[in-house]
Amino acid sequence: MNLTLADLTDHGELFLRGTALTIALTFASLIAGMALGVLGAAGRRSTLAPVRWITGAYVELIRNTPFIIQLFFIFFGLPKLGIRMGSLEAAFLAMSINLGGYATEIIRAGLDSIGRGMWEAGASLGLTRWQSFRLVILVPALQKVYPALTSQFIIILLGSSVVSQIAVEELTFVGSYIQSRNFRAFETTLIVAAIYLLLVLVFKWICAAIDKRVFAFARAGR
Repeated sequence: MNLTLADLTDHGELFLRGTALTIALTFASLIAGMALGVLGAAGRRSTLAPVRWITGAYVELIRNTPFIIQLFFIFFGLPKLGIRMGSLEAAFLAMSINLGGYATEIIRAGLDSIGRGMWEAGASLGLTRWQSFRLVILVPALQKVYPALTSQFIIILLGSSVVSQIAVEELTFVGSYIQSRNFRAFETTLIVAAIYLLLVLVFKWICAAIDKRVFAFARAGR
């Protein structure tokens, strides 16, 4: 087999643009998805039964349907209801909602691991239940489940390749476009895979740095 990567150097700008969009889309989805996860976890522990049912149904729907079906429903199905959006907006919404469903259960597990004494400590300080959740409970709960959240973040990063199916010009889309022009599928796919690997390794390093900086006090207090 004649492995030639030199022909791909002319497409360096396309690879960079695709990689940049993958990074931007992933991080935007992580922020929105985590916000949904925190709200969902709070809803799962709500004293209001309808709130628990709604958040439970959301989690079950997301965790028991394929991501690509969720993506297609948002991009192709919502316009039937009069809700139209571009491919990039649909990708962001689908990735955020998907992460939110999984993060809800992960964060809920972290909340369940916090002893009742922490809630009582918040109440003794005159805090409302929501204030206790936000100021006393949330950070220790996130610290306990941070490794699981990190794994889910990586799944979202790699899963962003699926949005190429609705013509979002991220890394996988760019790779498919380039190989359709140069007919060097193996070399092009090899480069795309190497970029994804590099992104994951850098992302793991960032997550480890955040863990040390944000949660170091929690570990020191154990």
